[in-house]
Amino acid sequence: MNEAHFETYFDEMPCYVSVQDKDLKLVAANRRFRENFGDIEGRYCYQVYKKRPEKCEVCPVERTFRDGLGHRSDEVVTCLNGQSVSVLVNTTPILDDNGDIKAVMEMSTDVTEMKVLQKQLRESQQRYQMLFDEVPCFISIQDRDLNVIDANRLHRETFGERYGGKCYELYKHREEACMPCIVMKTFEDGEVHVHEEVVATVDGRKLNVLVHTSPLRNADGEIDAVIEISTDITPIRQLQTQLTNIGLLISSISHGVKGLLNGLDGGVYLVNSGMKNGNEKRVEQGWEIVLRNVARIRSMVLDILYYAKDRDLDRESIDAAEFAEVIQEVVQPRADDLGIELAITANGSAGEFMADRKALRATMVNLIENSLDACRVDKKKDEHKVSVNVAGTEKLVTFTIEDNGIGMDRETRDKAFSLFFSSKGNEGTGLGLFIADKIITSHGGSIQLDTTEGEGSRFTIELPRTPVDNEEEPTPLERLDALIETGD
Repeated sequence: MNEAHFETYFDEMPCYVSVQDKDLKLVAANRRFRENFGDIEGRYCYQVYKKRPEKCEVCPVERTFRDGLGHRSDEVVTCLNGQSVSVLVNTTPILDDNGDIKAVMEMSTDVTEMKVLQKQLRESQQRYQMLFDEVPCFISIQDRDLNVIDANRLHRETFGERYGGKCYELYKHREEACMPCIVMKTFEDGEVHVHEEVVATVDGRKLNVLVHTSPLRNADGEIDAVIEISTDITPIRQLQTQLTNIGLLISSISHGVKGLLNGLDGGVYLVNSGMKNGNEKRVEQGWEIVLRNVARIRSMVLDILYYAKDRDLDRESIDAAEFAEVIQEVVQPRADDLGIELAITANGSAGEFMADRKALRATMVNLIENSLDACRVDKKKDEHKVSVNVAGTEKLVTFTIEDNGIGMDRETRDKAFSLFFSSKGNEGTGLGLFIADKIITSHGGSIQLDTTEGEGSRFTIELPRTPVDNEEEPTPLERLDALIETGD
């Protein structure tokens, strides 16, 4: 192949080709180079390419002169018409007969369109990421092993930033996969699936979520991952629960009142028949039934009134030791009637605290009477005891109510503070412990139940000495109205 052919190939190369000496002076250039950048005679590459008076700080041609190797770089050069062109530069040494580098050939490929596409891709990815992050629901992407490989901002803030963690560890704080798992179903059949779940946040809150899963496919149509989108429907479920509870309340009241009225009828009958026949014992028996059912009606009505309406706390300063004495005066007669030992003590650390006296007294009496009932129905022990201790720290007052009664199994313990749940059968309304928890919580305190079936139970109530300023939580209906107004 002759020299003319080489010159033709050199000129027709579909890129910018130049040859430079050690001083970076252009000694040759192909036709495309000259058309776009002009005459090269006596000019340096940086003058032609960059329209600058001095050489570039990082020059691939200089590097090739130094080490004899080819180098690559991304550059932006300027054409004769002032247009900026992105180029991919490759250099290669030109050797003389002695093997020394006498010049360097530089080939620059116009990649402007590719750079524009890359920029558009980056912008598109940024918009996608912004949309992904700011969507007002929980979004995660999971692989076949149920590892969370990506998640949006709300998901990270709510469940924690643990890329690579198992979804069931993040959501449910459990050690094995959920059954059924709609993510795995989507991997299996490639279909969209919907399921409602109860999940736990990083700070322990429970959320009701409606979960949608959808497959993410690669270029070959294979499912690489599954996207899971969960919408928080907790306000809606709370509203439904309130409406359901109203129905249960009406049903519970109707059933309870019916039983109490039957009891009253029986007591009144005994009183009337005893008075008619001059049977004093019968009168006393009937009157006792009347009094017991009136007390139960009174307790039920007070519980219903407290549940039905949120009330502002009427806080006042309370001496814990004196408060304990008042409680003992209220519950001691019933303990004596049942033959159960009752011990209420307050140590020197009890001190004073701020609380709603009436609400707290009702709560403590309710809890102690629960312990007395637990002892009353326990037929396996000869002796029963209920002990109440009041103590304190610098910031807290603690009431500990402990009994050796019948105790609770795990299911009963887990439901103890649930609305309308009662382990007393027809004797309970299912409101007592629920309202006790509500009163303690409204004071900024906490109530903990430890129990063992057959051995007994212990309630631990902690109350702050001074009021805790909590922002008032909106009701589920108010939260739902807010969601509707904002369109979320």
